[in-house]
Amino acid sequence: MYAVTHLLSWLRAYPEAIGFWAAVLTTVSFAPQLVETWKTSGEGLSWMMLALFGSGVGLWFLYGVLRMSAPLMLANGLTGLQVLFLIGLKVWFAGRAARRRAT
Repeated sequence: MYAVTHLLSWLRAYPEAIGFWAAVLTTVSFAPQLVETWKTSGEGLSWMMLALFGSGVGLWFLYGVLRMSAPLMLANGLTGLQVLFLIGLKVWFAGRAARRRAT
């Protein structure tokens, strides 16, 4: 029990560092989805998932602003940009498909 208590007290000294690395890992983990969306023309992504996930990321960003937490703002700002990029890819691929069907 002492070891766990000692570890937790040590970790309490580094909340921003822990938040920073959590932000890096979760933001970078989303990047393969961008590549997969590019390869599959956005077929596997639902609009509902993008809307819900994007809204959640936006609220986490706002929470970071209210808490003045740089890791929360950084991670969710970057993830929000990735979500916007995914939405842009889906719109772009849908437009390309519609133009192909029209010709």
